[in-house]
Amino acid sequence: MSNVTSIRKVTAGAIGNTLEWYDFAIYGYFATSIGHIFFPKEDPVAQVLAAFGIFALGYLMRPVGGIVIGYIGDRVSRQAALTVSISAMALPTFLVGIMPGYDAIGIAAPILLTLCRMLQGLSVGGEYTTSLIFMIESGAKNRRGLSGALGCCGGVLGILLGSATGAALGTVMSTESLETWGWRIPFILGLFIGLAGLWLRRYSHTDPQSSTDKKSPLSEIFKNHRLILLKLAGLAAFNAVSFYLLFVYIVSWLELSDKIAPEKALFINTLSMVALIPVQIMAASLSDRIGRKPILITATIAALIFAYPLFSGMYHHSTLVIQLSQLGFVVLAGTYFGTMPTFMVESSPQHVRTTVVALGYNLTLGIIGGLTPAAASWMVHRTHNDLSPVMMIMGAAIVSLIAILSMPETLQKEN
Repeated sequence: MSNVTSIRKVTAGAIGNTLEWYDFAIYGYFATSIGHIFFPKEDPVAQVLAAFGIFALGYLMRPVGGIVIGYIGDRVSRQAALTVSISAMALPTFLVGIMPGYDAIGIAAPILLTLCRMLQGLSVGGEYTTSLIFMIESGAKNRRGLSGALGCCGGVLGILLGSATGAALGTVMSTESLETWGWRIPFILGLFIGLAGLWLRRYSHTDPQSSTDKKSPLSEIFKNHRLILLKLAGLAAFNAVSFYLLFVYIVSWLELSDKIAPEKALFINTLSMVALIPVQIMAASLSDRIGRKPILITATIAALIFAYPLFSGMYHHSTLVIQLSQLGFVVLAGTYFGTMPTFMVESSPQHVRTTVVALGYNLTLGIIGGLTPAAASWMVHRTHNDLSPVMMIMGAAIVSLIAILSMPETLQKEN
């Protein structure tokens, strides 16, 4: 495979994850403006809660998307699944950007917004895992780990791109303009990312083998592969809890518990997310030489040992100590994030791979990951202990460690 073709395949696989997390970032960044535009104006707090409620609804659609797009990937082709998923993501993102608000079309505004978010959630449920499978199956056998990590890096780039876009607009536009119409610009720009993805995927010629069996992969999974489904869900537990706790919820935690200014908390978190990229790549490259399991086992055991000291370090008056502590988590979590995708794909039967990986991963991400920020907030409130969320990280590490130990090494696996 030529270097140009290889780069095109990596870009084609990763760009959907970039769009997914770009949308995640801009929706969160502009949730207040979206609430004001699409919901009745009687209660500003209710507007924001409604905007985030619809955001959460998209998470509930992820397992459904895994089943639908997984079927296409297993029974039609990986490339067809990727075309459907990125289209179902780009179009609703664009529509949110041009959709009239509540003042113009009344109750139809929140209904249409809900439908768009549900379609995006369905898309996300198949996009991440299908793109990883495409990249890993298409890549060189001795660099499968690296291929999987590059797919993950696309997600991190999407978050950084969304945050940078929001910050840039906030710099060049007045607050009033941004809240009334400027927030729409990032959503409209999302269409161009989607079109670029469609073009790249249209010309990513190789499509790894899909099964000629037209039976439902879902029924076969529940009949013959329930155990691997359960193990994949357990494998995703540490990924889900650590990401949403350490890189999403943590910004609010720093503001409320450490009394850190919002802009400083965002800067700390952004710097840590930038550092995630090289950590994931290095861990994945190492897994291509020594195996997946040694790295995953090391990451989860290290999390059990160091999670409490590092979280305590983030509960500090010094910005430097907070930053170094989160970077410590970057090493632990990034090592796991970079290695898990390839281990997950290689552990799955090829003829139902797209469905079983999507379902196992999204059940955990949709339920555990989606609820992690709320659960962490509840724990802090209930226990009056700002460090209590660290128990969630340790618990998830134990669950994932058990799953890893129950699975064979996959480094030399043929398919």
